[in-house]
Amino acid sequence: MTAFTRRLPNPNQDNTMKQTTLAILALSSFLIVGCDQQKAAIDSKAAATKEAIDNTKDAVNTAAADATKQTEANATIVKADIEASKESAQAQLDADKKKADAEATAAKAAVDAAKK
Repeated sequence: MTAFTRRLPNPNQDNTMKQTTLAILALSSFLIVGCDQQKAAIDSKAAATKEAIDNTKDAVNTAAADATKQTEANATIVKADIEASKESAQAQLDADKKKADAEATAAKAAVDAAKK
């Protein structure tokens, strides 16, 4: 007769299944929330890294522009120094040329005076 007896539901078994289902849902929720938080942290870190790189690029561009301006200013100064040296050398050479002409004229005059 036991085969034909009706099985009564076990109230403990039904309660255990509810608890297991709730535990699985809670664990899934924590995992999903945890993954979202990790993804948000990764995105935040990536954004901070990109911003730091952009700031560094801006600093490099500013430094390069400043260096270019300084190089141009230095080049102008060097050009002015070269031009001044050139003019000074040309003036000295012109003076030496006039001195040589004067010495030649004096020598000719001495030769002419000796003949007379």
